Amino acid sequence: MVEINQDLVIDVVKTVAAELTLPFKSVEATSTMLADGNTVPFIARYRKEATGNLDEVQIRDIQLVTKRLNELEARKQTVYRAIVEQNAVTPSLMQGLIAASDLQTVEDLYLPYKQKRRTKATIAKEAGLMGLANFIQRFPASGIEAEAEKYLKPETDINTVEDALAGVHEIFAEVIGENAGLRDWVRKFTRNNGRLIAKQKRASADKDPQAIFQLYYDFSQTIKNVANHQVLAINRGEKEAVLTGSIDVDSDAILRYLKMRLVGVKTGQAADILLAAAKDAYKRFIGPAIERELRKELLERAEVDAIKVFGKNLYHLLMAAPLRGRVVLGFDPGIRTGSKLAVVDPNGKFLAKATIYPHKAQKYDPKAARQTIIDLVNKYQVTLVAIGNGTASRESQQFIADIIQHDLPKLNYAVVNESGASVYSASDLARAEFPELQVEQRSAISIARRLQDPMAELIKIDPQAVGVGQYQHDLPVKELSTELDAVLETAVNQVGVNLNTASPQLLTHIAGLTKTTAANIVAYRDEHGQFDSRVELKKVAKLGPKAFEQAAGFLRIPDGKNPLDNTDIHPESYPIAKALLAEVQGDVKALNQLVTAQKAAEFGIGLPTLTDIVQSLNNPGRDLRDAAPEVILRSDVLTIADLKLGMQLQGTVRNVVDFGAFVDIGVHEDGLVHISKMPFEKKAGRNRQKLDPQQLVAVGDIVTVWVTEIDPQRGRIGLSMIKPKD
Repeated sequence: MVEINQDLVIDVVKTVAAELTLPFKSVEATSTMLADGNTVPFIARYRKEATGNLDEVQIRDIQLVTKRLNELEARKQTVYRAIVEQNAVTPSLMQGLIAASDLQTVEDLYLPYKQKRRTKATIAKEAGLMGLANFIQRFPASGIEAEAEKYLKPETDINTVEDALAGVHEIFAEVIGENAGLRDWVRKFTRNNGRLIAKQKRASADKDPQAIFQLYYDFSQTIKNVANHQVLAINRGEKEAVLTGSIDVDSDAILRYLKMRLVGVKTGQAADILLAAAKDAYKRFIGPAIERELRKELLERAEVDAIKVFGKNLYHLLMAAPLRGRVVLGFDPGIRTGSKLAVVDPNGKFLAKATIYPHKAQKYDPKAARQTIIDLVNKYQVTLVAIGNGTASRESQQFIADIIQHDLPKLNYAVVNESGASVYSASDLARAEFPELQVEQRSAISIARRLQDPMAELIKIDPQAVGVGQYQHDLPVKELSTELDAVLETAVNQVGVNLNTASPQLLTHIAGLTKTTAANIVAYRDEHGQFDSRVELKKVAKLGPKAFEQAAGFLRIPDGKNPLDNTDIHPESYPIAKALLAEVQGDVKALNQLVTAQKAAEFGIGLPTLTDIVQSLNNPGRDLRDAAPEVILRSDVLTIADLKLGMQLQGTVRNVVDFGAFVDIGVHEDGLVHISKMPFEKKAGRNRQKLDPQQLVAVGDIVTVWVTEIDPQRGRIGLSMIKPKD
């Protein structure tokens, strides 16, 4: 067993600190706490002095880079052991392995030593042709054929000089193709000078009847400048057999470099043999391999970006402002099977259901549908209708708007993105909650609840079904799930949850809790009644001291025995909070004057922790979502026919992607604000390659837009966030 080579050991903390430009002590402390089982939300919130006040993004970056470096070191050690077993380690190889900063470089170095199937080069070596290859490498002025005749062996199928030289050609081609330095140069040259090309496949019109990929039928962009969404689009087009993608590069320039490296100014037969082998090596080995690597690199970069975009969009969707104190009528539009209605009280409790047929179909009955709506609104004091944005949404909005105008002037409606509602409605969770209801009726409840508390409802749905990304169904499931789980954890813990009302699904995302402990909390609550204090959590089965430490600060008890249990002050800091309140004799307004470095030192804590404690005492039960834009409530309705170029409207951002943002302006189709129609000049200068729509807008934002394009046939609306000059 080959021992670990200490020269290949990476100083992870030092490297992470340098790569992320973070203080060494902060990275060291954070890494230690993560290794000890502390969660990211807990470290970010309650260990600010140790981390140097790092936020969750920075802590997760430390996690990510640490994982990558550990994988890199492990691969280096594996490759080293494999080469040692072949007794092939050289000083230059070791130097290369030590210096390698990415897995691709390690694989390049390992390539010549990898166990591979028998190749033509292998067969040539077995036939004893290495001696002839070495002779040719010395660039003799003549005598190559005469030397080759010495290697003729009929028993190995080397019958002629041509056979011998063909074998040498294969040896040279393989050696050149596996040369790490040459591969690295070609890779960098192609990356810096190559272009990503896309073409329409012949006879593919029937596979793209709506010309979705029309922009890529004859596409060319430099690898350096190609946008991530373009890479994903081309990849999707290839999967659907509409496009063919490839990388184009100046191969003559590459061959000139190979000639310079391998032959220099030498001429003659030996030089010709080596050049022919180099050309063949590039054509068969290096070129295709580099193209695969760079296509993979582009795709992985685009996937990472798309996953980040999805995560940011999901975060803002979860952090949308709750609509408190409203009785809501959920409206799940339908035609053939009718529209399903569900009334929920201000806490989301299901009160009543109905099915109506307001749209032309077999059971068309608009008069009865109208009366049903009026009766439900009057009986349950409904003030808001939540209408799903799926099939027949536009007709349903017109139907409700007419009722508001003629019968219920105090009523409003809002359009709700119902993505994923059907997934929830058919889930085991929904069946367990409402076993007697049909799928569509459960969906109507979900639509209503999404307005009241978006986070509590969306948490029940697979995030990938929410539909706030780009090409999310093409993204790697494991990486996407990891990112979305982190987003869920961040959002839920930043808001905190009511310990006595939170669902198991919500509790599962609280720092330190698992599905088992979350379920046990609910079971304890059902058996013993509401929690009176956070300390009572310690009585829950399988919820040990570590889980309590991580979770307690994020669980709220609004009406508990201890008012501090309704703050985000951690129980470990209760003595300090009580001492502060005693010092100001309960006058909360006077607490701010105590936020000093001297006072923090008196309590043996840092200033950030003291600041957090005072802010929490000033804002018990605070909810970060209250600062988010509220949903737009409507009483009338627009159609695409009502739109006019230059019209100014207010809308809600529904999705943010690399190339812009989709905005709901109250018309059935969301309008697109292309990145070129966003006011970046004030913030990001003129270099549009670096512009990111996320810098300006987020899902849920209320924005003012102007109509720039109307295409009724394709249902497309172009919008601008830049006010027209005229």
